Amino acid sequence: MTIAEFSYQLGAVKKGYNNRTLHVDLADSRITSKAVSDRMREIFIGGRGFNLWLLWNALPKDRIIKWDDPENEICIACGPLGGTTFFPGSGKSIATSISPLTNSVMDSNVGGYFGPYLKFSGWDALEIQGKAKDETLLVIDGDVGRVTLVDAKELPSETHLLSELLTEEYGKGNRRSVSVVSSGPGAEHTRFGCLNFSWYDSQRKAVRTKQAGRGGIGSVFRNKRLKAILAKFSNLKADSNHPADDDLLRQVGPAYNNEIRALDPKQNEMAIVGTTHLVDIMDKFDLLPTHNFKFGSHPKASSLNAEVYRRKFHPGFDGCWVGCTVACSHLVKDFELKTGPFKGERVLVDGPEYETIAGLGSNCGIFDADHVIEMNFYCDTYGLYTISFGTATAFAMECFELGIIDKKATGGLNLEFGNEEGAMELVHQMATGEGFGAVVGQGVRRMKQLFADRYGADSNLLQDIGMEAKGLEFSEYVTKESLAQQGGYGLALKGPQHDEAWLIFLDMVQGLIPTFKQKAEALHWFPMFRTWFSLNGLCKLPWNDIIPEDNRKRADPSKILGHVENYVSFFYGVTGRKVSESDLIFMSERVYNFQRIFNLRMGFGTREHDSIPYRAVGPVTKEEYASRVARYDKQLKDKVGFDPSGKSIEEKLLALRKHREGEYEALKYAVYQRRGWNSNGVPTLQKIRELGIGFPDVIGLVEQFQ
Repeated sequence: MTIAEFSYQLGAVKKGYNNRTLHVDLADSRITSKAVSDRMREIFIGGRGFNLWLLWNALPKDRIIKWDDPENEICIACGPLGGTTFFPGSGKSIATSISPLTNSVMDSNVGGYFGPYLKFSGWDALEIQGKAKDETLLVIDGDVGRVTLVDAKELPSETHLLSELLTEEYGKGNRRSVSVVSSGPGAEHTRFGCLNFSWYDSQRKAVRTKQAGRGGIGSVFRNKRLKAILAKFSNLKADSNHPADDDLLRQVGPAYNNEIRALDPKQNEMAIVGTTHLVDIMDKFDLLPTHNFKFGSHPKASSLNAEVYRRKFHPGFDGCWVGCTVACSHLVKDFELKTGPFKGERVLVDGPEYETIAGLGSNCGIFDADHVIEMNFYCDTYGLYTISFGTATAFAMECFELGIIDKKATGGLNLEFGNEEGAMELVHQMATGEGFGAVVGQGVRRMKQLFADRYGADSNLLQDIGMEAKGLEFSEYVTKESLAQQGGYGLALKGPQHDEAWLIFLDMVQGLIPTFKQKAEALHWFPMFRTWFSLNGLCKLPWNDIIPEDNRKRADPSKILGHVENYVSFFYGVTGRKVSESDLIFMSERVYNFQRIFNLRMGFGTREHDSIPYRAVGPVTKEEYASRVARYDKQLKDKVGFDPSGKSIEEKLLALRKHREGEYEALKYAVYQRRGWNSNGVPTLQKIRELGIGFPDVIGLVEQFQ
């Protein structure tokens, strides 16, 4: 049954833009169009920038809302460069909302076809506000120029069923023309629900999905009683963006693709094994999270490595957008499930990728590749984000082993590290909102409070070992020996996520940024350049996972400036705006600083909120210290000037902690200074005016923190 309908005039995208956005109010079933101004394009570019600007203006000005208030929005956008079919990694969507985990602004990027199809259907961004009275499907049909809200009570909520059904129903004769955004029943009962973005794999004749997982936007989605969003677009062409200089793009894009085809087989084999190649590398350098980030390696790590998944992945092209030669999105086909409501069925499983392997596997002390695959499937179809699930489960497991919680608290579950059955039961409980799974599904920050209040646990210990910052669970890298990566996590706007700054190798392995000044410069440039991808609808992997052969000969090889030059040409080729590398950074600075100010508006965004748990900085327990005693003793002697001879582990832990915490605080100050922020982590009025974002409400807010 159709609830509401809105017809619009179809028109060609011009230089990457439609110059309009779509607003849907679920509460009163109202669908409207909004114009995109020249200033909006100039300052916010697209993608994440458009989302932030739309959300900023949509929320009430007189109060701070909660994530489940009707006024909260989900905004989804692509970006001006997104949807290009011959430039690698050009199919990203960016979702933005107020997060159930952090109570502040969250952005999450994802592959699949939805973002480009949304744009080519006529819309630079989508805003969804309000709560529907009942389960609702939103359909955006770019073939005929019509948006409809449809009664969806009879549709299943599990993603693998729902996306297949909708793709078949709306894509008759051309299933590749449909992309579906959905979540799942797990998102209804937890705070870390993910969004699944689909595309149709013509080779395997199956619907596949990628996940926008960070921060629980899927939980917002289901709270609004959205069952799914569907975009349909049948007329995809190489020039659908109607770029300013098509000839330039046809020089730069194919050359970039040829480089990837030539070099990827010699480097990381992304097109064969995807990000699973990272497992062995992280284990080798003591960076693979094991037992709730206590350790960085494990003798059984090889049972989860690329060679294992090479044998399990189905062969063939695996790009999550048309023409992407990185093709890193792999799958396991005809996997027989051993548990849950679909036990005995053979299913397609998208992934696993490195973060899922480390989160659901090694961090929980589990080294069974098939277990990880099954967990991957159920997390996806239930709408649960694997990073948050893995990190939250690992925390619960350590608390169980420490005796903070017991079987009475867990409802009879054995949650010792390595217990596959217990971990699997948690995911099924989250789908129904029952048992201890409902507790773990609240995330690490709320578990810490609950365990202290209900079971009398030591709050300081829980703070040290609870791997979250700003309320967001850590992604899967051990940062104890990389001060720069500690800053990359702690100073990230939305919480500890590596998509802002992945500096472990530059800092720890290669030793290229030894001083505070160099670290601060890296923690300025890399987050800014990575932000730029999210403004334009691009994936960062082509930039930094396949390296030009002459890169070492270039100045500052860590920035891979040969590829940066490609993006300068790409931006000009689509939009017609002439830019330099520094212009790309300036674009990102505007949006990045605006998002920091948005955090202030939500009650966060100051120095105290940039703290991280001590386990991300150094060893918390005697067990951790003893596992790397030679390393830590040497550091105490060489860096701290503390002779460890004859000292107890407790004394050594305390001395090392004082030193490392002092370094982290000093790093904060250096980064703030480099970014043009005051000592409390707030952008200065001078910086805001330099960036051209000195809107009256921005100035009025920031003046309170100067």
